[in-house]
Amino acid sequence: MHIEPRTPTVKNPPEQFTGDVWLDVIAAPKEGDQRMFAGLVRFAPGARTAWHSHARGQFLRITEGTALCGTRDGTVVEARPGDTIYTPPGEEHWHGATADCFMSHIAMIENADDPATSTTWLEHVTDAEYSRR
Repeated sequence: MHIEPRTPTVKNPPEQFTGDVWLDVIAAPKEGDQRMFAGLVRFAPGARTAWHSHARGQFLRITEGTALCGTRDGTVVEARPGDTIYTPPGEEHWHGATADCFMSHIAMIENADDPATSTTWLEHVTDAEYSRR
């Protein structure tokens, strides 16, 4: 057993996010048989991911604010602290903060055999898609 060293907070790339979004890694695979990634992700008001999917799905545990999560069929759900959102493998979705408050969640992903294929990033979410609810 050991304590993992703290990693610095990083700002997520604008190619994958609209607005300001920061990541604190909680756990990341270090050896070949490890697959779990967990991170605390904090979104500024109105910030959101681009459309994306995960090869093995994703859990989001909301810790602060109100989260929005949308799917390609036009569904947008709201989740609050204590709620957990599950997106199944391959489901194209986006998530982010409402326009009026910060939102944080813990993102949990099981990496695919090739970690480079664990998340597939797509186009940015439009303002119309974001405001549909």
